[in-house]
Amino acid sequence: MPASPETLEFLDGIADEMVSEFGISRAEAVARINAQWHGQDLSDEDSLVLHEEERYWAFMIHFGGNVPDWRPGADRSSWVPKPPPAEDSGFWTVPA
Repeated sequence: MPASPETLEFLDGIADEMVSEFGISRAEAVARINAQWHGQDLSDEDSLVLHEEERYWAFMIHFGGNVPDWRPGADRSSWVPKPPPAEDSGFWTVPA
């Protein structure tokens, strides 16, 4: 997807957040991000994507919009993440 340098840096931060918060691989984090915004143009530096924090998007993408508790120490043991994109979806663009 087209993205401005600022947005690319922001997406990289979202991937970092997903890796550290959820223990997933960077490849999976990038695939989830690609699936979230495929077909969209994020090249505008005023993109709405940039109006939320990286942590917000990491949680929204990983849990498919179902985030019951935003507190940092929340018990997430019963939360169910959204399944990652299929391996043949074309969203897996980073080697595992």
